[in-house]
Amino acid sequence: MAFKIYTKTGDKGLTSLIGGIRVSKNHIRIESYGTIDELNSYMGMIGDMANNPIIGEWIREVQDRLFTIGSVLATSPEKEIKMKLPDLHAEDVHWLEMQIDKMNEELPEMRSFILPGGHVAASTAHVARCVCRRAERICVAMTEQNEDVPELILQYLNRLSDFLFVLARYIVYINGAEEIPWRARV
Repeated sequence: MAFKIYTKTGDKGLTSLIGGIRVSKNHIRIESYGTIDELNSYMGMIGDMANNPIIGEWIREVQDRLFTIGSVLATSPEKEIKMKLPDLHAEDVHWLEMQIDKMNEELPEMRSFILPGGHVAASTAHVARCVCRRAERICVAMTEQNEDVPELILQYLNRLSDFLFVLARYIVYINGAEEIPWRARV
């Protein structure tokens, strides 16, 4: 028999964190990992649209880390859990920095602000960057509400948004497309 996707346990607006604590579906913890899930979906779109094996590898790496982050954010800090969760490492932040540096070595110098666009995968990377920034803001709000968020998650999300900006430029570059400079109306 196939696994049923519906449980009906959330029909009244509550859901469970890892550890079994029930919270409202608008709880900031639910908002945080829901935003990470949204970001992960956009990452998949970038990988599919970029149609580049190296970028595809990078995307899968990031998606794996986002699942890790989501599991941490979905865990009740008040309850000890029995299952082993994956964890994030400082090397994961360093990996993003290395990819940023590799892409920047090939990219032309940026001489103005650029508008999102130039290639559909690049535009999607810009959308993902915005979702990543939202996830970061939600995690910061969580810390301000005394919700436990490991500092490494904040660092990773901050660096990931930088990675996505550079990735968008890189996708435009390797596809021979043109960046769209922003020209301020004066």
